[in-house]
Amino acid sequence: MKDMKVGIVQFPGTNCDYDTQYAFEKLGCKTKLIWHKDEIFDKNTDLLVIAGGFSYGDYLRSGAIARFSPIMSAVNKYAENGGKVLGICNGFQVLTESRLLPGALKRNEHLHFLSKHHHLKVVSNSNDFLSKMRRDEIVNIPIAHHDGNFYIDDESLKKLYENEQVLLQYCDENGDISNPNGSVDSIAGICNKQKNVFGLMPHPERAMEEVLGSDDGYRMLEGFLGK
Repeated sequence: MKDMKVGIVQFPGTNCDYDTQYAFEKLGCKTKLIWHKDEIFDKNTDLLVIAGGFSYGDYLRSGAIARFSPIMSAVNKYAENGGKVLGICNGFQVLTESRLLPGALKRNEHLHFLSKHHHLKVVSNSNDFLSKMRRDEIVNIPIAHHDGNFYIDDESLKKLYENEQVLLQYCDENGDISNPNGSVDSIAGICNKQKNVFGLMPHPERAMEEVLGSDDGYRMLEGFLGK
Protein backbone atom coordinates (compact mmCIF):
# COMPACT_ATOMS: atom_id res chain seq x y z
CA MET A 1 0.00 0.00 0.00
CA LYS A 2 1.59 3.25 -1.14
CA ASP A 3 2.00 5.92 1.55
CA MET A 4 0.52 3.63 4.20
CA LYS A 5 -0.23 5.56 7.40
CA VAL A 6 0.73 3.85 10.66
CA GLY A 7 -0.24 5.17 14.09
CA ILE A 8 1.84 4.04 17.08
CA VAL A 9 0.27 4.24 20.54
CA GLN A 10 2.46 5.30 23.48
CA PHE A 11 1.71 4.74 27.17
CA PRO A 12 3.84 5.73 30.15
CA GLY A 13 6.46 2.95 30.13
CA THR A 14 6.29 2.20 26.40
CA ASN A 15 9.88 1.65 25.21
CA CYS A 16 9.58 0.13 21.74
CA ASP A 17 7.73 3.02 20.12
CA TYR A 18 10.74 4.43 18.25
CA ASP A 19 11.91 0.96 17.21
CA THR A 20 8.43 0.41 15.78
CA GLN A 21 8.47 3.79 14.08
CA TYR A 22 11.86 3.02 12.53
CA ALA A 23 10.66 -0.38 11.29
CA PHE A 24 7.60 0.95 9.49
CA GLU A 25 9.44 3.95 8.06
CA LYS A 26 12.02 1.50 6.71
CA LEU A 27 9.08 -0.12 4.91
CA GLY A 28 8.18 3.25 3.41
CA CYS A 29 5.21 4.01 5.67
CA LYS A 30 4.26 7.36 7.14
CA THR A 31 4.13 7.11 10.92
CA LYS A 32 2.68 9.15 13.76
CA LEU A 33 3.07 8.66 17.50
CA ILE A 34 -0.20 8.76 19.46
CA TRP A 35 -0.14 9.64 23.16
CA HIS A 36 -2.34 7.60 25.50
CA LYS A 37 -4.26 10.66 26.71
CA ASP A 38 -5.41 11.51 23.19
CA GLU A 39 -9.05 10.63 22.57
CA ILE A 40 -8.91 10.58 18.77
CA PHE A 41 -6.39 9.85 16.02
CA ASP A 42 -6.23 10.36 12.25
CA LYS A 43 -9.28 8.68 10.72
CA ASN A 44 -7.18 7.83 7.64
CA THR A 45 -4.84 5.59 9.67
CA ASP A 46 -4.28 2.29 7.82
CA LEU A 47 -2.70 0.41 10.72
CA LEU A 48 -2.63 1.09 14.44
CA VAL A 49 0.26 -0.43 16.44
CA ILE A 50 0.37 -0.76 20.23
CA ALA A 51 4.09 -0.95 20.83
CA GLY A 52 5.99 -3.01 23.38
CA GLY A 53 7.33 -1.96 26.75
CA PHE A 54 5.98 -1.78 30.28
CA SER A 55 2.82 0.32 30.20
CA TYR A 56 2.28 1.85 33.63
CA GLY A 57 5.25 -0.16 34.88
CA ASP A 58 3.25 -3.42 34.53
CA TYR A 59 1.64 -2.59 37.88
CA LEU A 60 -1.45 -4.61 38.81
CA ARG A 61 -1.07 -6.81 35.70
CA SER A 62 0.59 -6.22 32.33
CA GLY A 63 -1.72 -4.13 30.16
CA ALA A 64 -4.47 -4.01 32.79
CA ILE A 65 -4.16 -0.28 33.49
CA ALA A 66 -3.44 0.73 29.90
CA ARG A 67 -6.80 -0.61 28.77
CA PHE A 68 -8.46 2.26 30.67
CA SER A 69 -6.44 5.02 28.97
CA PRO A 70 -8.52 7.54 26.96
CA ILE A 71 -7.05 6.41 23.63
CA MET A 72 -8.36 2.86 24.07
CA SER A 73 -11.96 3.88 23.44
CA ALA A 74 -10.88 5.09 20.01
CA VAL A 75 -8.78 1.94 19.47
CA ASN A 76 -11.75 -0.29 20.28
CA LYS A 77 -14.05 1.63 17.95
CA TYR A 78 -11.43 1.56 15.18
CA ALA A 79 -11.05 -2.22 15.51
CA GLU A 80 -14.81 -2.80 15.66
CA ASN A 81 -15.12 -0.91 12.37
CA GLY A 82 -12.58 -3.19 10.70
CA GLY A 83 -9.43 -1.13 11.25
CA LYS A 84 -6.20 -3.11 11.48
CA VAL A 85 -4.54 -3.23 14.90
CA LEU A 86 -1.21 -4.86 15.79
CA GLY A 87 -0.13 -5.39 19.40
CA ILE A 88 3.52 -6.31 20.00
CA CYS A 89 4.57 -7.78 23.38
CA ASN A 90 3.02 -5.37 25.91
CA GLY A 91 0.69 -4.34 23.09
CA PHE A 92 -0.49 -7.96 22.87
CA GLN A 93 -1.12 -7.89 26.61
CA VAL A 94 -3.14 -4.66 26.27
CA LEU A 95 -5.26 -6.21 23.50
CA THR A 96 -6.13 -9.27 25.59
CA GLU A 97 -6.93 -7.10 28.62
CA SER A 98 -9.17 -4.97 26.36
CA ARG A 99 -10.87 -8.14 25.05
CA LEU A 100 -9.92 -7.30 21.50
CA LEU A 101 -8.12 -10.65 21.47
CA PRO A 102 -9.03 -13.84 23.36
CA GLY A 103 -6.95 -15.45 26.08
CA ALA A 104 -4.54 -13.89 28.56
CA LEU A 105 -0.81 -13.41 29.10
CA LYS A 106 0.53 -14.51 32.46
CA ARG A 107 3.94 -14.84 34.14
CA ASN A 108 6.47 -17.06 32.34
CA GLU A 109 6.32 -20.52 33.88
CA HIS A 110 9.92 -20.37 35.13
CA LEU A 111 9.30 -16.83 36.51
CA HIS A 112 12.32 -15.33 34.69
CA PHE A 113 12.48 -12.44 32.24
CA LEU A 114 13.48 -13.65 28.77
CA SER A 115 15.57 -11.62 26.34
CA LYS A 116 17.01 -13.47 23.34
CA HIS A 117 16.38 -14.45 19.73
CA HIS A 118 13.95 -17.34 19.33
CA HIS A 119 12.66 -19.24 16.33
CA LEU A 120 9.01 -19.14 15.33
CA LYS A 121 6.95 -21.24 12.95
CA VAL A 122 4.27 -19.67 10.75
CA VAL A 123 1.04 -21.56 11.49
CA SER A 124 -1.35 -19.53 9.35
CA ASN A 125 -0.74 -17.00 6.57
CA SER A 126 -4.39 -16.44 5.63
CA ASN A 127 -4.24 -12.92 7.03
CA ASP A 128 -2.75 -9.55 6.12
CA PHE A 129 0.01 -9.74 8.73
CA LEU A 130 1.72 -12.93 7.54
CA SER A 131 0.49 -12.94 3.95
CA LYS A 132 4.04 -12.78 2.57
CA MET A 133 5.22 -15.74 4.65
CA ARG A 134 4.85 -19.45 3.90
CA ARG A 135 3.04 -21.88 6.18
CA ASP A 136 5.59 -23.74 8.34
CA GLU A 137 8.26 -21.17 7.47
CA ILE A 138 10.78 -20.66 10.29
CA VAL A 139 11.85 -17.17 11.30
CA ASN A 140 14.24 -15.91 13.97
CA ILE A 141 12.77 -13.05 16.03
CA PRO A 142 13.81 -11.49 19.38
CA ILE A 143 11.68 -12.05 22.45
CA ALA A 144 11.82 -9.91 25.60
CA HIS A 145 9.12 -10.54 28.20
CA HIS A 146 8.33 -11.58 31.74
CA ASP A 147 4.61 -12.18 31.21
CA GLY A 148 4.48 -13.91 27.84
CA ASN A 149 2.86 -17.18 28.89
CA PHE A 150 -0.25 -17.29 26.67
CA TYR A 151 -3.22 -19.02 28.29
CA ILE A 152 -6.60 -19.94 26.87
CA ASP A 153 -9.14 -22.62 27.80
CA ASP A 154 -9.46 -25.80 25.72
CA GLU A 155 -12.77 -24.91 24.05
CA SER A 156 -11.53 -21.47 23.01
CA LEU A 157 -8.23 -22.98 21.81
CA LYS A 158 -10.16 -25.31 19.53
CA LYS A 159 -12.00 -22.33 18.05
CA LEU A 160 -8.71 -20.52 17.45
CA TYR A 161 -7.51 -23.39 15.27
CA GLU A 162 -10.87 -23.81 13.53
CA ASN A 163 -10.82 -20.15 12.50
CA GLU A 164 -7.09 -20.07 11.65
CA GLN A 165 -6.46 -17.55 14.41
CA VAL A 166 -3.23 -19.15 15.64
CA LEU A 167 -0.52 -17.31 13.72
CA LEU A 168 2.82 -18.31 15.23
CA GLN A 169 4.33 -20.98 17.47
CA TYR A 170 7.65 -21.04 19.29
CA CYS A 171 9.99 -23.67 17.85
CA ASP A 172 13.65 -24.52 17.29
CA GLU A 173 15.59 -23.96 14.08
CA ASN A 174 14.21 -27.23 12.68
CA GLY A 175 10.59 -26.35 13.38
CA ASP A 176 10.18 -28.64 16.37
CA ILE A 177 8.33 -27.24 19.39
CA SER A 178 10.57 -25.28 21.74
CA ASN A 179 8.45 -23.47 24.30
CA PRO A 180 10.34 -20.73 26.20
CA ASN A 181 7.59 -19.51 28.51
CA GLY A 182 4.93 -22.20 28.97
CA SER A 183 2.39 -20.82 26.50
CA VAL A 184 -0.51 -23.14 25.65
CA ASP A 185 0.43 -25.08 22.49
CA SER A 186 3.61 -23.00 22.32
CA ILE A 187 1.54 -20.13 20.84
CA ALA A 188 3.47 -16.93 20.14
CA GLY A 189 0.84 -14.94 18.23
CA ILE A 190 -2.86 -14.91 17.38
CA CYS A 191 -5.49 -12.79 15.65
CA ASN A 192 -9.22 -12.22 16.15
CA LYS A 193 -11.87 -14.10 14.17
CA GLN A 194 -12.29 -11.17 11.77
CA LYS A 195 -8.51 -11.16 11.13
CA ASN A 196 -8.03 -7.45 11.61
CA VAL A 197 -6.57 -7.48 15.16
CA PHE A 198 -3.21 -9.18 15.66
CA GLY A 199 -1.06 -9.82 18.71
CA LEU A 200 2.32 -11.47 19.26
CA MET A 201 4.89 -11.54 22.06
CA PRO A 202 8.05 -11.58 19.86
CA HIS A 203 9.42 -8.30 18.46
CA PRO A 204 9.51 -8.20 14.63
CA GLU A 205 10.40 -4.48 14.80
CA ARG A 206 13.75 -5.55 16.31
CA ALA A 207 14.48 -7.89 13.40
CA MET A 208 14.79 -5.41 10.54
CA GLU A 209 18.57 -5.56 10.02
CA GLU A 210 20.67 -8.66 9.32
CA VAL A 211 23.59 -7.00 11.10
CA LEU A 212 21.54 -7.10 14.33
CA GLY A 213 20.92 -10.84 14.06
CA SER A 214 17.91 -11.14 11.75
CA ASP A 215 15.87 -9.25 9.18
CA ASP A 216 12.97 -11.72 9.29
CA GLY A 217 10.77 -9.07 10.88
CA TYR A 218 10.91 -7.07 7.66
CA ARG A 219 8.86 -9.60 5.68
CA MET A 220 6.50 -10.16 8.58
CA LEU A 221 5.55 -6.49 8.83
CA GLU A 222 5.68 -6.08 5.07
CA GLY A 223 2.50 -8.12 4.82
CA PHE A 224 0.50 -5.11 5.98
CA LEU A 225 1.53 -3.23 2.83
CA GLY A 226 -0.47 -5.62 0.66
CA LYS A 227 0.48 -6.79 -2.83
